[in-house]
Amino acid sequence: MSKENFFSNFVNSLSRRLFEVKEDHSLDLGNPRKFLIVRQHNQLGDLLAGVSLFRAIKETYPESHITLIVSPFNFPGLVKNKFIDRLFVFDKRRLYNPFYLYKFIKLLREEYDAAIVPVVVSISFTSNFIAGLSNTKIKIGAKKLDGKINKSAYFFHRRVVLDWRMHPDSNVSERSLDIVRPFGINTNNYRSEISFDEADIGSAKKYLKEIKYRPGHPLIGLHVGAGKLPNRWSLIKFVTLMKRLRDDYRAEYYLTGSNSDKEEIDYILKNYDARVHTFINRTIPEVAALISLSDLFIDNDTGIMHVAGTTSTPQVSIFGPTNPFCWAPIGSNKIFVRRSELIDDVTVQDVFEICEMLLDKNKKAANPNG
Repeated sequence: MSKENFFSNFVNSLSRRLFEVKEDHSLDLGNPRKFLIVRQHNQLGDLLAGVSLFRAIKETYPESHITLIVSPFNFPGLVKNKFIDRLFVFDKRRLYNPFYLYKFIKLLREEYDAAIVPVVVSISFTSNFIAGLSNTKIKIGAKKLDGKINKSAYFFHRRVVLDWRMHPDSNVSERSLDIVRPFGINTNNYRSEISFDEADIGSAKKYLKEIKYRPGHPLIGLHVGAGKLPNRWSLIKFVTLMKRLRDDYRAEYYLTGSNSDKEEIDYILKNYDARVHTFINRTIPEVAALISLSDLFIDNDTGIMHVAGTTSTPQVSIFGPTNPFCWAPIGSNKIFVRRSELIDDVTVQDVFEICEMLLDKNKKAANPNG
């Protein structure tokens, strides 16, 4: 046994001795008001796709108060979210700071009616441990995930078996609800949501003024990067697509991203032979606000895809190895394109035809008599 496995087993065994609670098979939660949800283990896209869980709690218990524990990497997507009453960023690196540690312990020692650890991709011991430490009457977590036993399920009073092997194409927004559905918490609205305010809209409008955007020309946003290399569509294909849409629609473009997308963005700026703007290193609500003012958004399968998915703006998402039925945004004007696990099997013509359909539909809706 490796040292890492030995240490992991030791920690798990010790935690079981100290924090194990008795499993309760009751489906009655009573009338919980104060919820603690731990999702520090999910990426930004996973977290945004799971907003349906927060909505379901608020719909089932309108007077409820939700505290959400997230990570430094995924919290930007939930800033200002109308379903979340309090957001706490759990950062392991700051636990050595006595002031931060005090705040964290104080948060966990508050009295909660229910603590939930949602699971859609993998089981996180850290998230389970945080929920286990909390001062909560009823703790809810996974017992198994697709046949894999949760070795730290002993933290939870209510242990839910999650198994999507018979439904591999179910969307993650629905899967996020399966942890609470047995207890009568549900919603019919699976859409994700990012809450942005007038300040964010003002920032987006100021940006459009700065770039001298000309109304009447389709405004198209693009996200050409992705955290995972297999999820990045060819940059030359993006450039070719942009040229075709410009020639046919006189489209104007902006690129979203951060410093991590610099290489991809620089390529587009260098190889596209007309003006293209950048909206870089902005807050998630600002990005959502700008996308909401756009005529079309085109993206790879990455976190910003889920940001755009929260808006009503028509959207084309390009997929490769990931199952789009599980991860693509939900909506009548949210369309994905995929040919195989190789994202570059998707052609420029594939994407152009979808863009053409969405832009023409938009134009017809704006001018029903013309």
